[in-house]
Amino acid sequence: MERNAQRNGLINLLILLVIGIGGFAASRYVNSLAGQLCVIFIAQGLLVAVVSWFQMRLEQSERLEKMELEELAKGHSTSAMFEARDAEVFPAQRAREQFERFLVPTFTVILLLLQVGGAVFGWRWLSQPATITEVKEPITGLALFALFALVLFLLGRFSATIARLKQDRLLRPGASYLLLNALLCTAVTAGLVFVWAGNPRGDYFVARGLCVLLGLFAAETLVNLVLEIYRPRLKGKIERPLYDSRLAGVMGQPEGLVSTATEALDYQFGFKVSETWFYQLFVKRALGWLIALQLLALLLSTGIVFIDAGEQGLLERFGRPVAGRGILEPGAHLIFPWPIDRVYRFRTEQIQSFEIGTAPGGGGEETIVLWTVAHNKEDNFLVANREETPAQTGEGGAKRGPPVSLLTGTMPVQFQITNLTMWVYNNEDGPSLLQDLASREIVRFLAGVDMNEVLSFGRLEASETLRERIQAAANERQMGARIIAVGLQDLHPPVKVAGEYEKVIGATQIKRSKILAARADEIRTNAQSGAQATTLLNQARAYGKSIEIGAVTRAGLFTNQLPAFRAAPSVYAQRAYLQTFTRATADARKYVLLTTNTHDVLTYDLQEKIRADLENTLNMPLSKKP
Repeated sequence: MERNAQRNGLINLLILLVIGIGGFAASRYVNSLAGQLCVIFIAQGLLVAVVSWFQMRLEQSERLEKMELEELAKGHSTSAMFEARDAEVFPAQRAREQFERFLVPTFTVILLLLQVGGAVFGWRWLSQPATITEVKEPITGLALFALFALVLFLLGRFSATIARLKQDRLLRPGASYLLLNALLCTAVTAGLVFVWAGNPRGDYFVARGLCVLLGLFAAETLVNLVLEIYRPRLKGKIERPLYDSRLAGVMGQPEGLVSTATEALDYQFGFKVSETWFYQLFVKRALGWLIALQLLALLLSTGIVFIDAGEQGLLERFGRPVAGRGILEPGAHLIFPWPIDRVYRFRTEQIQSFEIGTAPGGGGEETIVLWTVAHNKEDNFLVANREETPAQTGEGGAKRGPPVSLLTGTMPVQFQITNLTMWVYNNEDGPSLLQDLASREIVRFLAGVDMNEVLSFGRLEASETLRERIQAAANERQMGARIIAVGLQDLHPPVKVAGEYEKVIGATQIKRSKILAARADEIRTNAQSGAQATTLLNQARAYGKSIEIGAVTRAGLFTNQLPAFRAAPSVYAQRAYLQTFTRATADARKYVLLTTNTHDVLTYDLQEKIRADLENTLNMPLSKKP
């Protein structure tokens, strides 16, 4: 019986070795990524089969050794040979114990490293664009892997049954990996079937799933190693092999879950629920039908699809559009179940956007964006300059440079899908292509415009021009998209030169403000000078008029006085003299001296011979005189 178990273990080992070599050659021949990752699982099963077969040989040697010693003990019970130490009497047992104590944990650690390395490097390998190649001759690949799956399933099923019936704990790990690899070869075959049906990424998705599964196996092995450290050792108790994967057993033999559930029911209810007529008639016999019915209901549920408002669905049958029914409008639709029909949803009514010139930030609250503070990873664009700087003209011994500057910022582009068929089928990746076209047109446009115009009054016109250019490029590619707007609000010089640029702008503004102030002073001075000149002219004109009027008046007065003078010249002259004297002495001081010895004699002395202060003193009353 033990020899049969060893023979089965050796056959499992050889089958895994042959199929591993054949699977690697077949996957490399057809460029199957999933097939190459499946070989890692086959290699893992091969290592487990080798260790389990070697451990079976050690246990067989131990059993033979014990049988020989028992036979010798019957005839030589008092022999000194049996008084020696156990290590000398049972070398096979000692070798088996040392193997289980040291080599099995070491092998399990190596198996863990293989699983972790395969999962990590396999995932990175699949993430490289150069790794994804077109599968060639998928028919040959699926035929070979289907054959591998059949051979592994038949032999694994036979070994698993033998291990269950004979309670062979060492044959079970190899049998579990045979059934697991049969399942994985079937998955590789399914991926190649999708490739053959027109979905070239089917094999790639299966490879991704195998990487995830390999990571789960690594996690299970790590947990087993940790539990092995804290597991109590009981003498005489046969433990499950450390490298025996329960996950592989569940995936390879899912019926074990039913047995476990049955045992749990028996334990919970306190009696053999599995032996009742209801369980035997409805559950045990119809369990397969119930599971199949659930799977059928799940499959049929994929035949109903709901398209949300604002979306359109693209219906494909075996990877190709359905004639006359390619576009599904919002609502409920009946289609063939998966994998015959598949529906891809697109937001055709929603305005979508992407940004040119900056990488997306980490989110968070909105903050004030300053030119001198870096807020995102920004790209620089070349922009022309109409006003040359000294460095560009070569003045002052500076090196002559091109009349260009650098400009950075975020330029959002908003678009809407107008023709879903053109958007999906005319180009492989519509959003990426549209973003590349927008980047190209923005670079071309900025290279031919003036920087100061774009940063000031020319933004609106530049935005409209860019929208028209991007729309023309999208129409040339027949992308089925409408460009709604292109934003240029966040344009600014690079952060490293933003401070110097602000200084130049500030100096320019100060210059312009001083020029405007000088012009205002010029206007004010000219206006005041003009007003003063006008005032002087008006005053001169008024003075001239007054002179003229006075002359005319005096001429008229002379004409009127001439007859009176001619009538009485002496009287007229005396009267004129007295009138003039009266006007001249109106404000003068007058002293009247009264005498008694003269009559009708008036004497006028027009000279002022006394000072005013003395006069005031003389006229002062006696009581107040000093």
